[in-house]
Amino acid sequence: MELRHLRYFVAVAEELHFTRAAERLHIGQPPLSQQIQALEAELGAQLLERNKRSVRLTEAGRLFLDDARRILALSEQAAITAQRAQRGEAGELRIGFTFSTPFTPYFATVINRYRQQFPHVSLTLHEIATLHQLEAIAARTLDLGFVRTPETTFPDAIQLTELRQDPLLLVLPVHHPLAAQKEVAVADLAGEAFVMYPKNAGTGIYIRIFRLCRAAGFIPRITQEAGEASTIIGLVAAGCGISVLPASFDRIRMDGVCYRPIADPQATTSLFLALREDETSPLVTAFVKLAEAAAQEEKRPAKPALVDNNNYE
Repeated sequence: MELRHLRYFVAVAEELHFTRAAERLHIGQPPLSQQIQALEAELGAQLLERNKRSVRLTEAGRLFLDDARRILALSEQAAITAQRAQRGEAGELRIGFTFSTPFTPYFATVINRYRQQFPHVSLTLHEIATLHQLEAIAARTLDLGFVRTPETTFPDAIQLTELRQDPLLLVLPVHHPLAAQKEVAVADLAGEAFVMYPKNAGTGIYIRIFRLCRAAGFIPRITQEAGEASTIIGLVAAGCGISVLPASFDRIRMDGVCYRPIADPQATTSLFLALREDETSPLVTAFVKLAEAAAQEEKRPAKPALVDNNNYE
């Protein structure tokens, strides 16, 4: 039994007239009659009662008509779904993002636009550190990801496209002597206690801080580690040390903490879109195009706000 047999039967059942059904299907009446007879023979059931003056459905025909309509509707929907998927308009897209990414207005803009333009695509979002994202993309458990500057080697199969560049900020207690400065050089942090992500957290910022400090002539003294930026900021507020984070985290307001720009021009981190070099999925292509267009709209890197929660400036 083929889909065309179902279409033929539905047309006859709705018209209850072989000539009109044949005209509707753009085929001859004799071939249509033959196809219906063949369908009944295959099913082993009479679907239509016909004589010279009328055609009517049997009980088997009425029941078969309901199922035939459902099957045809499903086949049409399957074709539409396949066509949407080919155009990148349907399916599932698995996207990773770093801990700092949701704090950038850019990320919200991209995700909202994509949902509006591609409502039939299921977005699965995963918060994962940069290096772990790159591994997941190479292993095909993620389709693409928003990552920070890796600062280390990563799988050759990964392609990175820079979307924006953000400054790094110094996070320190409001009563710290350096809080009186409008900006702070990395060299001024020698001897300070650092609160940082663990080395194995997979964040590029860990390596970035070490490189900045070594370039300034010292190795950072890590006295406390935490896996979440909000925890790091809370530990700074508790007097456990100072920290360096991407500027997007300055949106976390916490008593006892202030943020200061770092004077060194190399104290920046970039946000990249990562994907496999051999990626051919229309879903990924459509997302990349939208993300790159949104990045072009942002002509200038975000400027950090100078905010003290205890003393707003």
